[in-house]
Amino acid sequence: MRPPLILAALALSLGLGTLAHADQKLPPDQQAKVEAMLRQEGFTKWDEIELDDGMIEVDDAIDAAGKKFDLKLDPQSLAIVKRKAE
Repeated sequence: MRPPLILAALALSLGLGTLAHADQKLPPDQQAKVEAMLRQEGFTKWDEIELDDGMIEVDDAIDAAGKKFDLKLDPQSLAIVKRKAE
């Protein structure tokens, strides 16, 4: 294999590896569990819920006081492990 072809193959394989970790929608049963937990924690609205890099991410979750947060949840326990104010 010539060097330019090796570099092209390497670049392609790195790009495909990145796609494997792209945001994914949750299965409907897990989505329902996450939504129930969010309501229980006092959140009234949210934008997207997706799996990204092994964590559940909730975008623009709004609490009862109207404050907006991005959340990261443990996919097993659904515990909030990170809360970033927007």
